[in-house]
Amino acid sequence: MATFLASAPCAEAAPQPVFFRDVNVIPMTNERILQARDVLVTDGKIQKIVPAGTLQAPTDALIVQGSGRYLMPGLAEMHAHLPPRASQQEALDILLLYVGHGVTTIRGMLGDPWHLQLRQQLERHEVLGPRLFTAGPSFNGNSAPDIETARRMVREQAAAGYDFLKLHPGLKRNVFDAIVASARDATMTFQGHVPIDVGVPHALQAKQRAIDHLDGYVMALADPGCAQKVRTSFIFGMELAHCADLSRIPALVRSTKEAGTWMVPTQILLEQWAIPPTREALLARPALRYLPAGTADRWLNQLHNFIGPNSVPTAEGKRYIEVTRALIRELHKQGVPIAAGSDSPQVFNIPGDSVLREIALYVDIGLSPYEALRTATVNPARFFSAESRFGTVREGLEADLILIEGNPLSDVRALRQLAGVMVRGQWLPRATLDEKLNALVERVNP
Repeated sequence: MATFLASAPCAEAAPQPVFFRDVNVIPMTNERILQARDVLVTDGKIQKIVPAGTLQAPTDALIVQGSGRYLMPGLAEMHAHLPPRASQQEALDILLLYVGHGVTTIRGMLGDPWHLQLRQQLERHEVLGPRLFTAGPSFNGNSAPDIETARRMVREQAAAGYDFLKLHPGLKRNVFDAIVASARDATMTFQGHVPIDVGVPHALQAKQRAIDHLDGYVMALADPGCAQKVRTSFIFGMELAHCADLSRIPALVRSTKEAGTWMVPTQILLEQWAIPPTREALLARPALRYLPAGTADRWLNQLHNFIGPNSVPTAEGKRYIEVTRALIRELHKQGVPIAAGSDSPQVFNIPGDSVLREIALYVDIGLSPYEALRTATVNPARFFSAESRFGTVREGLEADLILIEGNPLSDVRALRQLAGVMVRGQWLPRATLDEKLNALVERVNP
């Protein structure tokens, strides 16, 4: 990951009571709007949701006018990356960017021992940022070259208290199997990539908890005769797209459903790598101002260096997008749970901004606005078996909320009209968010 951010101020330790007056509530428990409600938040939790005018605000409460606005659960970024302790300042700013875009939960996909401490600091409001679920350092062909090393890593990460195990490419099949067995003994789940030596069918047989980037799926759809003529997959099977047999999608998705495996597509990442945006298009993104000058050029160079001299032809990129979109449509149709993740920060993906693009992309693919919103609210809470903590707007849940000027059930682009964000009871109105984000701009581009 590129290092490009600076610092974010810490949050206050004790959030005061907040009273949202006459607000439209989108609970996300079903597709409805509770119009004209008063919502009381105290001690970091949603205490009351009642018809407007039926509850008196506590004398010490902060009053937030909700008329014409919409209150809904905060969003999740289910494929996030945070730097290690050595780049602590960068990590704090990434957290700020998430919050500044309405993200109140993240799934950290490349862990570091410091992240365990950071997870507690976020929970105690000592640092401003989303709730953090974190993997440990990844299992890959270099870090886990053999069975004994892999088993030891599982034991160590379980003892340290990481939330799950992260798989990266390069693992041998017998090492993967050892991780699976050790993870079950340690009651930990394994998530992330599908190594080429493992393949999707075997990963599903092993009940991999989540597969990110649709990794291995295009290869699983590829006609063997065609695939043998193509070089080894280098970006999630992109160069195999013309070999993919779409008629195989329903059966592959059915196997995914039966395995209970979740999908974190990061489709916005895949599509931008298949057909990269132009420099002009990148420079036109408003959120790019939060990153240092020259970031767009650096991204384009990084992608070129990663792909190498033989870039994917445009026709192949379009075919890859067609295949992956067809996969997502069938995954959704068959009820495979999807969680919104964008892989940020990553090439072309600004923290916070990119998951909003991911959600909007799901609507383009065929999900309704409500279904797309579930991938970033209800589903992440289900994924972590934390429905009693967050993911919906209900009395008793932790107050991770966003206040929006427009109705996202009509148009998910309304998520960009933030009037404020609440992080476990701490309210940050638009003016406060702008103050913090503008300070970030001044620091990264003095």
